[in-house]
Formats: sequence, structure tokens, C-alpha cells
Amino acid sequence: MQFAKDSFFLALQQRLGALNPARTVTVNGTTVPAVLVVENLPPASSEPQANAFYIEWGAAKVQCGGSGAGALMSVQCVISYYTLGTVASMVDRGRVLGQLDDELLGICQPLNTEKMDYSQAPSVDLGTKVFWDQPTFEQATTSGVEDETLAYQGRGVRRAMYEQAHQDGRVDRRAKLTVFFFSEVTLS
Repeated sequence: MQFAKDSFFLALQQRLGALNPARTVTVNGTTVPAVLVVENLPPASSEPQANAFYIEWGAAKVQCGGSGAGALMSVQCVISYYTLGTVASMVDRGRVLGQLDDELLGICQPLNTEKMDYSQAPSVDLGTKVFWDQPTFEQATTSGVEDETLAYQGRGVRRAMYEQAHQDGRVDRRAKLTVFFFSEVTLS
């Protein structure tokens, strides 16, 4: 499964580098296109940076198994991001969030990439593809008192804690999609 996750992440990161070379973040002193995987960040990482895409992996499952060949599997993926806007008054937060939405749609196209083994150099093409569906965007939220009510009305404890911890005026979004791939392990 790790090969599929790495292939998806690196495809999106490389596509963002081509689509908007200015959209970067610095992690551990290295500047990279602003697509990061939460589970790959050091535990002591600071809070997420504005205007960056953060991939979180969810549940995986076997879609169907094949005898003598790898099973078709899927893994849930959430990509979250937020902005504070580009001006001190923050009046352009919605416009910047829309740009981030457009960039996410752009880097998700085409809806596939080669599955690679990046654990060795040079990387090796594993002969199959990783593919995914279109992102489904959740409603944008803003940090502040009004969102605590939304969180209370069914958005979940984790979301409520996140919004209460950030009173900086950010506008954030989460997009969900499913990534599909053929397992490296043969299931029978």
C-alpha cells in the first residue's frame, strides 16, 4: 500500500510544482511544493502552514481479490488546507480559498499516475497505475465563535477542537477522495 500512497503524493506534489511553482512550503529547512503527507511529517512538526495541501490517509479495504494477481484495493484520502488571505485585512480569504480549490482540481488531473517504488534510487515502475476519483469538497469553514455552533451540530469533536484552537480568522476546506490501486501482495 505504501507504494500507492507514495506515488499519489509525489504525483500531486510534482504537478503542483509545475502548475504553481510559487506555492511552496519549507519543511526541515527544505523548500518543496506545498503538498505534504501528515504521517510523514516529524512528530514535533509545527502546526500546518497556510496555503498548503495536507494529505491524511484513512481506511483501506480490498475492493476485489484476484487469484494469481494482486487485489484491487482502495484507501480513503482527505486533503485539507486553509488560508489567511494575502492582505492584512483578510478580505480576500474566499478568493484565495477558491484558488486553492482550483489548484487541487488541477493537480488531481489526470486521475491516475504510474505506481512507483520510491524506496530505491532510481525509482522503479511497478507496472500498474494508481487512480482516484474526483475530490468532493466539504463546505468551507472559518475559525471563530460562529463555527463552534456548527461543530456542536454534528461536525465532530476533533473538528470542534480544531476550530476552538484557531481563532486567527482562517478559512479552511477539506476535500475527500478515494485512491485505488492493485496490491503488491497476492490475495487468495
